[in-house]
Amino acid sequence: VNLFADVVGVLVLVVAGIMAVIVFTPMERKVIARMQDRPGPNRTWGYGAIQAFADAIKMLTKEDITPSNADKRLHLLAPILVVIPSLLVFAVLPFGPRLVGQDLNVGVLYFVAIGAVHVMAVLIAAWGSNNKFALLSGFRVVNQLIAYEIPMVLCILAVILFTGTMSTQGIVEVQAIPYFVVMPVAAIIFLISSLAETNRSPVDLIEADSEMVAGYMVEYSGMKFAMFFIAEYVNMFAAGILFSTLFLGGWKFFGLENLAPVLTPFIVFFKATFVIFLMLWFRATYPRVRYDQLVAFAWKFLVPLALANLLLAGLVVKIPTDSELLRPIIHGGIMLAGNVVLVIVTAIILNRAARRLSHAPALKQIVAAER
Repeated sequence: VNLFADVVGVLVLVVAGIMAVIVFTPMERKVIARMQDRPGPNRTWGYGAIQAFADAIKMLTKEDITPSNADKRLHLLAPILVVIPSLLVFAVLPFGPRLVGQDLNVGVLYFVAIGAVHVMAVLIAAWGSNNKFALLSGFRVVNQLIAYEIPMVLCILAVILFTGTMSTQGIVEVQAIPYFVVMPVAAIIFLISSLAETNRSPVDLIEADSEMVAGYMVEYSGMKFAMFFIAEYVNMFAAGILFSTLFLGGWKFFGLENLAPVLTPFIVFFKATFVIFLMLWFRATYPRVRYDQLVAFAWKFLVPLALANLLLAGLVVKIPTDSELLRPIIHGGIMLAGNVVLVIVTAIILNRAARRLSHAPALKQIVAAER
């Protein structure tokens, strides 16, 4: 049994990584192209379906250049270190009732801890390249990822309070009602934080081409550059699966998982693909924000809102109920009502802040100058 579990765990890591690159690379390019009213890649077989293989061949045949003034050991270590944690997080992500690499009782904590290694890898790449643009991008990485890691963890803690477990399997099994319905505020904050954590547009300021050239990857080429590219899509896939695990019920889909258990991996994949489609939609819709606005949005808005949601979740789970069967419905209804109140209060505060800002003398001078 242990050998079978180990084999399943290894297969999950390998297959998930391959699927993330093969499926989502052409998917992103085709979806963004359709949103921008253009065909996208259509020269490879299947109207661009195997574009990922063409990209891989291109990267493999490119020359691998290491700058003469770079730290060669760190320059080589960073691409390896950025891919490994991206794959290791799949060890605790469930694709079915017993289809998980390792069902750790601290699975969510493991995901957060291993995901933080990505920051170290990016810093090593920035420092080892000995390039001012790469180093500046590395500083942005630390600032941005720490700023958005906090609201993400606070949203995860709200889910843990409701479920009473940090096991990813346990979180899915407890979800009688998808938590996206129960706590939509936490789900939206988690989705926004996932965009920043995976460096997706419109918050891809770590490697903003107009400012940072290519960010911390500016001195990388060939397969080394491709490894950063692979890690980005693997992280995006992992974020989609974690979101579906925490807020969309994981492998559950209106009882279909009981009628056809073999479909559970496809249910998880479908939900993760839906989350990734939302990320692509944001990329095609919204312009890139300024860096100061991005960080201020995290500290001044997302963190207080996530703290309020966590406090609300802590109060709701302490409300006694007579029936264990009705507890998820009662607690879920109260939490949903609290989320509605939280959104209304937040809207009132933001409206008052906008009015105060509109009457600021400095802003009036700027508006008058533009006219």
